[in-house]
Amino acid sequence: MVSVPALNSSSFQVYDTTLRDGAQQEGMNLSVADKLLIAPLLDELGVGFIEGGWPGAVPKDTEFFKRAAKELDFRNAELAAFGSTRKAGTRAVDDPQVRALVDSEAPVVTLVAKHDLRHAERALRTTGEENVAMIADTVAFLVGEGRRVIVDAEHFFDGYRFDPAYSRAAVLAGFEAGAEVVCLCDTNGGMVPAWVADIVLEIRDAVGPDAILGMHAHNDSGCAVANTLAAVEAGCTHVQGTVNGYGERTGNADLLAVVANLELKYDLPVLKTAEGHPGGLRDLTRIAHAISEITNISPFARSPYVGASAFAHKAGIHASAIRVDPDLYQHIDPEAVGNDMRMLISDMAGRASIELKGRELGFDLSDRPDVLGRVTDRVKDAEANGYTYEAADASFELLLLEELNGQRAQYFTVESWRAIVERRGPRGTPATAEATVKLHAGGERIVSTGEGVGPVNALDHALRQALLRVYPELEEFELIDFKVRILDSMYGTDAVTRVLIEMSDGKDVWSTVGVGPNLLEASWEALTDSAIWGLYHHGIAPR
Repeated sequence: MVSVPALNSSSFQVYDTTLRDGAQQEGMNLSVADKLLIAPLLDELGVGFIEGGWPGAVPKDTEFFKRAAKELDFRNAELAAFGSTRKAGTRAVDDPQVRALVDSEAPVVTLVAKHDLRHAERALRTTGEENVAMIADTVAFLVGEGRRVIVDAEHFFDGYRFDPAYSRAAVLAGFEAGAEVVCLCDTNGGMVPAWVADIVLEIRDAVGPDAILGMHAHNDSGCAVANTLAAVEAGCTHVQGTVNGYGERTGNADLLAVVANLELKYDLPVLKTAEGHPGGLRDLTRIAHAISEITNISPFARSPYVGASAFAHKAGIHASAIRVDPDLYQHIDPEAVGNDMRMLISDMAGRASIELKGRELGFDLSDRPDVLGRVTDRVKDAEANGYTYEAADASFELLLLEELNGQRAQYFTVESWRAIVERRGPRGTPATAEATVKLHAGGERIVSTGEGVGPVNALDHALRQALLRVYPELEEFELIDFKVRILDSMYGTDAVTRVLIEMSDGKDVWSTVGVGPNLLEASWEALTDSAIWGLYHHGIAPR
């Protein structure tokens, strides 16, 4: 474990900027209601500061702060308003946007201020001296109004590499005017850890041991988390970032990865939690996914610590070792961050992978070498023909049950099915689809016809209508996702097709896979398996 003797958790600050900097991500558009839902989750996680937005400049953010003052009651965090230093040639007391920061009622104000001489002269079109005066004047005014002030030293690292003396002077001006923190920003995201560490060490010497330096990193070089940790090792005791690494371009430092590393690798319990509430690191995965739902951005499976694949093991040699000791192929216990270990079943799987996956699904196969052998062979053969079970646990479980029981549960037998797509009218007229299913269930022969926007949709409706007569429980099932992949595109329209289907009953979600020489056959297999698995897991016996 890395030791950082100069740091202790009581003096460390974690600052979340998901609601402002993260919301600048392409395709993200957070409403005021969204922000009011996300903020309590951040507080529950245990961050020290939650940046709500830019009141006075963005109307939605102005409304957010008005509502937050009445509707939010944080246990752990302080709400921060973001804004800019006064305009050149004016006074802070007369600048309406600076006044809006006071009117927001936020106890903390974060000021973005240029710390690169080139930006002061070219972007602000003022002198370097006036820019430093703008920093000092605005900080002093806000401190005089009773606000805790954090200075976001915009473009600091690029500016320091261009003119160290100027960037250092701007940092000192903020502290001398009363800023609690000066947060050094890699705004363009181009730094690497060694550069960050060297510069922070130099600034630490300039400002003294008691000044609080922070780090705000963007991820354009792919080093945002590493740069943040390098800054901490060099003396920063304030870190900024966004949940799931949201942000413009390639995003900000993923605050979840930062705090997990600080707590688990540096032994710094930096997340605060209210007394009697577990919160903190063990809620990391739950909160990451909850915020993903609100932002309507699918969770990235390979995110460190919180991703669905973060502790997923596929290779057979890994599984053999994990069966002996999970720590052999995992850098931490997944439960420490609220995640789980998963075994992926694929053509790389050996008997150990199958055994562990069976255990995950509730089956003890340790004394069934015959079943293990048959299942392993079937998985390898199936994957050679285009199936994939790592994303289709329900299909794998049905295969396992078939080998354990000698046959698959006979909820119904299919006599035939067909689908027709028809378009009447000129080009551009929507086509319609109709499907007919003939099957036997509950001791009767059932013929059902369904209509849909496409042939798969029509087949889903026809199958559901046929089975509802015998299994009304199917009313709860809903198809929520449908993915198609062409496996051998060199054959064009004759290519083998793989379909993955996700179904939900409102509580659980399960996935099935189908493979066939065309889209409809692959879809039909995945649809019927999904219905069978759902009935089985609802405790419904074949009728």
